Amino acid sequence: MTVTDADLVQQVTRGHLESLGLLFDRQHAPLRRFLSRLQVPPGDLDDLVQMIFLEVPRAAARFDPARSVTGWLFGVAAMVARRHRRSLGRLARKVVALSREPPGGGQATPAELVAAGESVRRVAHALATLSARKREVFVMIAMEDLPAEAVAQALGIPVGTVWTRLHHARKELQALLHQAEDRGFSVGTPRRRKGGPAYGTE
Repeated sequence: MTVTDADLVQQVTRGHLESLGLLFDRQHAPLRRFLSRLQVPPGDLDDLVQMIFLEVPRAAARFDPARSVTGWLFGVAAMVARRHRRSLGRLARKVVALSREPPGGGQATPAELVAAGESVRRVAHALATLSARKREVFVMIAMEDLPAEAVAQALGIPVGTVWTRLHHARKELQALLHQAEDRGFSVGTPRRRKGGPAYGTE
């Protein structure tokens, strides 16, 4: 019988620390990527991942087995990252390493620009200027492809607040990227995400 991540979390609540090690093996890579996209300095990533798993035994008792374990861990990671936050000036000097190809066709949305290799440095700088709360929501939805409901659960906020923060994050990114327009670089209107409201860029 396959042991799921949710099973491992449940086992951690019963004091089985070997299950915590297995959960670490499965989840440390996505957590490291998530922290990087939140603009955590590369030299701090491993330390923060360790801090996340130190929090897991305390947080596991509140875990809902119906939830995504990855989304739940992202919520723990966001809390740890807030504690460890460096100044935006330092964060702006760090570049998020992304490998996803931008979707073809149409004008690029901020999320697509984040994924485009030629725009990584410009977008990483813009992303670093967002408030921590807006950046967390934008990264979770636009870059990690989590549904709004999972983000709301992970951060302990209403779904409406998730969409509001995403809306403002997109608007701020649009404004910053338009200011940096160079040689035909342009930003289009964000496309509607399934299950969520569509927002314009005006």
